[in-house]
Amino acid sequence: MAKQAENTGRHWYVLHTYSGYEHAVREALLQRIESMSMQDYIFDVVVPEETIIVMKKGKPKEEKKRLFPGYVLVDMMVNDESWYVVRNTPNVTGFVGSGTIPVPVSAEEYKVVKKHMGESEPKFKIAFQVNDDVTILDGPFATYEGSISKVDEDKGKVTVLINIFDRETPIELDFTQVKQK
Repeated sequence: MAKQAENTGRHWYVLHTYSGYEHAVREALLQRIESMSMQDYIFDVVVPEETIIVMKKGKPKEEKKRLFPGYVLVDMMVNDESWYVVRNTPNVTGFVGSGTIPVPVSAEEYKVVKKHMGESEPKFKIAFQVNDDVTILDGPFATYEGSISKVDEDKGKVTVLINIFDRETPIELDFTQVKQK
């Protein structure tokens, strides 16, 4: 019994894995492709990730974050043999699809994933929210206290309202220049 109609061509498919084992599944599958000579049917294995900036010990640091924890993308042509190789890879719980028939990812869906993975500018992971009370750490307003009125995650900026001459004044700062009180 074929798992999918023969000659349906090459597509991206989604594998469900145990969360945290995505990279192990990728490595194991790449080894299995090589050892079982499946290069003509299984072409690529991807763990969709994006780069974000987080604060570690007061300094910004780039980190990779999985876009879809527990999922891996496989570029393949499905037949009984390729299905068996992928399905029986350690820590793979199955294909995303109906029953035993894998459903390919649409071209539009894959473009969205590819766009997130290919962003050259890392995103900032900002732990601040509007109305949080903060202290400014550096710059001309160091030690001033205020509250956040706006958060711009794309640029890594926050707008802080501080009191200058008894007037609330908005100051735009990098998120690394403030800390929560």
